Amino acid sequence: MENDWKKIKTYTNAIQAEIVKQMLEEHGIPAVVLNKQDSSYLFGKIELYVNGGSIEMAERLIEEAEGDINL
Repeated sequence: MENDWKKIKTYTNAIQAEIVKQMLEEHGIPAVVLNKQDSSYLFGKIELYVNGGSIEMAERLIEEAEGDINL
């Protein structure tokens, strides 16, 4: 991953992380999900990264989405 990608959120549910990633991409913000969960026991975190120049817009969109639905 390039140096200008920043972690903006962590999840424990892979589906929630993918929903947010898709929402960001629909708004023109490239996003990457890095799943660090153990595949057998499902503990660990799933991290969501966006490009450094898109952090403010991504955080605002996530905040608005969380207000509308329970992410």
